[in-house]
Amino acid sequence: MASKIIVVGGVNCELREVFTKLAKLQVKQNFSFAIVAGDLFGDCSTEHELDEIAALLQGNINVPLPTYFGLGSRPLPTRIVERIEENDEVCPNLYFLGKRGTLKTAEGIRLVALGGNLETEDKSTNKYHPGYTESDARALYGAHSADILITHQWPKGIRIGSNVPLPDDAKVPEEVQCVADLCSTLKPRYHLSSSDGFFYEREPFFHMPSEDNPDVKPLTRFISLASYSKTSKQKWMYAFTLDPKAPPPLTIPVGATATPFAPIQAKRKALPPQRDSYRRFAVDDDTHQRPRKRARAPPPGPEQCFFCLSNPNLATHLITSIGNESYLTTAKGPLPTSKTFPDLGFPGHILIIPFTHTPTLSAITDESARHTTYDEMHRYRTALHSMLARRAHNTLGAVTWEVSRANGIHVHWQFLPVPADLIRRGLVDAAFKVEAENLAYPKFEHPQSSADPSSEPGDFFRLWIWEPSSSSSSESGGDGTAGTEKTLLLPLGAEFRFDIQFGRRVMAKLLELEKRMNWKDGVQAQEEEEADAAAFKEAFKEFDFSLQE
Repeated sequence: MASKIIVVGGVNCELREVFTKLAKLQVKQNFSFAIVAGDLFGDCSTEHELDEIAALLQGNINVPLPTYFGLGSRPLPTRIVERIEENDEVCPNLYFLGKRGTLKTAEGIRLVALGGNLETEDKSTNKYHPGYTESDARALYGAHSADILITHQWPKGIRIGSNVPLPDDAKVPEEVQCVADLCSTLKPRYHLSSSDGFFYEREPFFHMPSEDNPDVKPLTRFISLASYSKTSKQKWMYAFTLDPKAPPPLTIPVGATATPFAPIQAKRKALPPQRDSYRRFAVDDDTHQRPRKRARAPPPGPEQCFFCLSNPNLATHLITSIGNESYLTTAKGPLPTSKTFPDLGFPGHILIIPFTHTPTLSAITDESARHTTYDEMHRYRTALHSMLARRAHNTLGAVTWEVSRANGIHVHWQFLPVPADLIRRGLVDAAFKVEAENLAYPKFEHPQSSADPSSEPGDFFRLWIWEPSSSSSSESGGDGTAGTEKTLLLPLGAEFRFDIQFGRRVMAKLLELEKRMNWKDGVQAQEEEEADAAAFKEAFKEFDFSLQE
């Protein structure tokens, strides 16, 4: 059963006013419990604060519902510590979560708290001291999961990939890596913090699926509340509903982003760097460095697959759109540059990747899942056509290719703009056919399973060539379904030695980009990758159905 929860930011010893406001709300809303995400008490430097504490301990301030609090930046007052030591609670309905602690509420909701600020060494054994070490944070890994994570400090990198701005006069809170690692480990539904003078709510972000549950994408909402103030209009109170028994979402909600956190540096055999992972999908020309023959290793699982969201080395800054069954990412080492197609202003080399870790689409045994996956990938392709038609005024067509092999790793489609004139003159399909003939490959043919292209049998290289409408963009309306399309199939035997970079090599020659034929020759600095991804997202947002549903 879902529970209604209310969270407040720093109270700073304004106990009577805050709990009075909560009492009024409680009459109408009937919350299950409350959480204080910031400092509940002040530094006891004024007579007002001392009076507030005395009134609370004497029962003159009523706490209207179960309320949990941890440590902020200040130590707990001595009288509060004494009361906790005596009774395990400050007063009826007010409970201390500890410097680091876990608690399961009566509603079955698991709370995990890490209070205080990070210290390089343990300066105090006092459990009420507002400081913690990295070992304190790692000790909470044992909770395995959390419905709600409460930390005083922000996780490092939390604003990466977010479009939510901070207020102009906001002082950016300190961000801490071990808090980010804790969030990545526990994958809480909510991560709560405080930020004194302002409120911040990031877009929800999804964590990488685990190998045990490759279809589950745990979602976290990070919310940081302002401190209570009589004068500020910043939000210091936030309510939400949570059902601890509800399963994690199988689809990503509109507006969500990939996790902003860097991979956790766990003490285990290191995964290959991202660039090395990509070599699984590229032809390595450095044959003189090949190791001696050895037994063939098993194919990588989702955590090592370059295209799986569960790979901690995945370059999430390249992800540009997330659907229900697939996602878009700009290519690592794109064949074109941002200057190749002036009307675009970005390379336009895009990958359409299904969430399911499968070597071929036909290997998805659930027929409904296979159809919905293929249909959404095709829908992305059509949306990309629409963007090109509008942006380039029908002067750019596109090719999309797929390498489907039973011994492959993770099927995907590569999308590339191409001047429409080359398509109209027949030079694109001719380039692929001539290159196949030069390499003594089988001849291209038309697909067999036109009724169900998602179940095309056997191993093959599939090519779509889309030619835009010859009418002006104003007449066609930038419709990616307009124009004409040709589909070609190159059948491949199971033992056939096929260059998986075949599509890129053909297009490199056709576009006179031979110097970028190898993806490694097109690798950019991360700042350039981020700029190209941002430019593409801006151009594509009008056509991105994931933002409109």
